[in-house]
Amino acid sequence: MMRMQAWLQIALAATLISGCSWFGDDDDNEIQPAELESFTEQVDIKRVWSKSVGGSDQKFWRSLRPSASDQVVYAANHQGEVSALAVADGQQLWRTDLEIGLSGGVGYGAGMVMVGSIEGEVYALDADDGGVLWSSQLSSEVLTSPQSNGEVVVVQTIDDKIYALDAATGDERWQHDGDAPILSVRGTSSALVTDTMVLAGFDSGKLIAFNPENGALIWEARLALPKGRTELERMVDIDGDPLLVGDVIYAVSYQGRVGAITRGTGRNLWFQDSSSHQSPAHGQEQIYVTEADDTMRAFQAGSGRPVWANEQLFLRRLTAPTVFGSTVAVADAEGYLHLLDSVDGHFVGRTKVDGSGVAATMLARSDRLIVQANDGSLTAYRIEAR
Repeated sequence: MMRMQAWLQIALAATLISGCSWFGDDDDNEIQPAELESFTEQVDIKRVWSKSVGGSDQKFWRSLRPSASDQVVYAANHQGEVSALAVADGQQLWRTDLEIGLSGGVGYGAGMVMVGSIEGEVYALDADDGGVLWSSQLSSEVLTSPQSNGEVVVVQTIDDKIYALDAATGDERWQHDGDAPILSVRGTSSALVTDTMVLAGFDSGKLIAFNPENGALIWEARLALPKGRTELERMVDIDGDPLLVGDVIYAVSYQGRVGAITRGTGRNLWFQDSSSHQSPAHGQEQIYVTEADDTMRAFQAGSGRPVWANEQLFLRRLTAPTVFGSTVAVADAEGYLHLLDSVDGHFVGRTKVDGSGVAATMLARSDRLIVQANDGSLTAYRIEAR
């Protein structure tokens, strides 16, 4: 059993680092993804609209995720096109072609749409018409969604550095070097940016809160400690975005823990062992996590007590969870969208989005669930009771 666990850890880490997919592997000796089992569906998942925003290179399926206000969804493709569409009906409002290879985004905030490039460039566009406001050159590739509070735009780069840029001009205000370990999962988390704090997760397993004006350290917390003798065993990357709910921050690391931390001081409230490279989600007073082996777990938000686990999507390469009404939504590498009951984790609905698969985090806006498939199609769904 221990040998199997060790093999699975190595295989999962190799998959995350390389970006390869388990699906389509014909080697009988490999551990195969779980087959989908039938169930009695309790809701109908209705497609409201679908549009194409253009496909992306496989390496950037997960990092080129959409963002949205209540009325408008913003999406991008690897070829450099950024689009704005109405949440209600998918009508295209504008499209801007930056003519560069995009790898990170889309971020939205303070009237700006922000994306990052393979070459470390950051672009800020006017959310109303797509006009380019400014661009800035950083140290390396951007795999995150830039975030802004209206005063600064904060971006993390693949070399584990964080930059705060002036929101009006793109000029650098400050930066911090996260001191990346020798080996890490390909990916970085997007910073949490408020008027009083910039919170970032690093490959070292640390969460660090900064003053947004000058980069001064407010507090530092350790979400996970590296363990083991090899660099592979010691990976504790925080690649999912920290989540702020009221005055509590929730975060999870790879080969580490999921936990709750106070916003003001970084004091630990609770921790549970977990391993994930995705962002957690919150709803119904629970925290939901897609773990590295694609087990879905729910924890009480207040105490961290485990509530339920669903292991029926093992190794199906799931997205981060998205709370949609009273359900938890995830999608997989074969393109299936799954809805789980938030109370006990059983399946209540399923539909096929697209055969290219889904890797980007989904969005819930009003009564719409917005899904960007790997082929670049952007689709909005709603739930109807049976």
